[in-house]
Amino acid sequence: MRALVTGGAGFLGSHLCDALLGEGHSVLAVDNLLTGSVSNLSHLKNEPRFEFRLADICKPFDYGDFDYVFNFASPASPVDYSQHGIETLKVGSIGTMNALEVARKSRAKFLMASTSECYGDPPPEAHPQQESYWGNVNPIGPRSVYDEAKRFSEAMTVAYRRYHGTDTRMVRIFNTYGPRLQMNDGRVISNFMRQALRGEPLSVYGNGSQTRSFCYVSDEIEGILKLAHSNEYGPVNIGNPDEFTILECAKLVLEVTGAKSKIEFEPLPQDDPKQRRPDITLARKALGWEPKVKLREGLKLSLPYFQEVVNAVVAAQV
Repeated sequence: MRALVTGGAGFLGSHLCDALLGEGHSVLAVDNLLTGSVSNLSHLKNEPRFEFRLADICKPFDYGDFDYVFNFASPASPVDYSQHGIETLKVGSIGTMNALEVARKSRAKFLMASTSECYGDPPPEAHPQQESYWGNVNPIGPRSVYDEAKRFSEAMTVAYRRYHGTDTRMVRIFNTYGPRLQMNDGRVISNFMRQALRGEPLSVYGNGSQTRSFCYVSDEIEGILKLAHSNEYGPVNIGNPDEFTILECAKLVLEVTGAKSKIEFEPLPQDDPKQRRPDITLARKALGWEPKVKLREGLKLSLPYFQEVVNAVVAAQV
């Protein structure tokens, strides 16, 4: 099939391009490079079934017909969506509509990359988070530009299915890590790996008791593709249900990197979720999917990438 991947030069988008090509498909990646990087796609420059176009999907576009549209365009890290709040809201609304229009006109299938941020800061009775939970999101808080953009994009996706008959899917992505993750994006794993490899103190916000569930990128992409090829159209959690406190994660990074860095505690950001863990019962039953890579193994697999990036930065400063 011919697939369109918006946000194709991003962390997850570029890995998705690799996986689709691995399945034998042709892929057009579209990205405005606001937060993506062509270096994530440089290994595909001689691949005849792959094409990259520099474009902003907030403007209507027409690159022919497609069999599948994967909408992954959006800033996705706290640093990025805090800096590019308006752009985040626009791509979640206007950009999603434009991508859905391409799918509608092509009679293509459509997969929306949503997020666990739709759940906000859940109460104990909603932990772990099931797809039926409506969320506890502050609509005017500092994180709202991302949370509400994705919640709106889900509503738009459902509306196109309801009113236009577009064949849609929605994945709620939980914390994902691995090679190509931006080094300075403010996410837990990239922060800890960068600080440890540079011999800096690891910044733990709050007392470190808040929890996250980390999914290695190969597991995440496998789950997304299983959803794409299924008939499951409602939102589906794809993430790793193994739950770690932030402090436990910091100690594991120190163990894997061999760093002697200290841990420093800093104020907890506003609206930062205290708990985050997916209930993947639906993914197990409907898709036959569950993650395979444990956090310690995933950190070891990611280590060469982070070492290479840190070494490159150091070399550039010499």
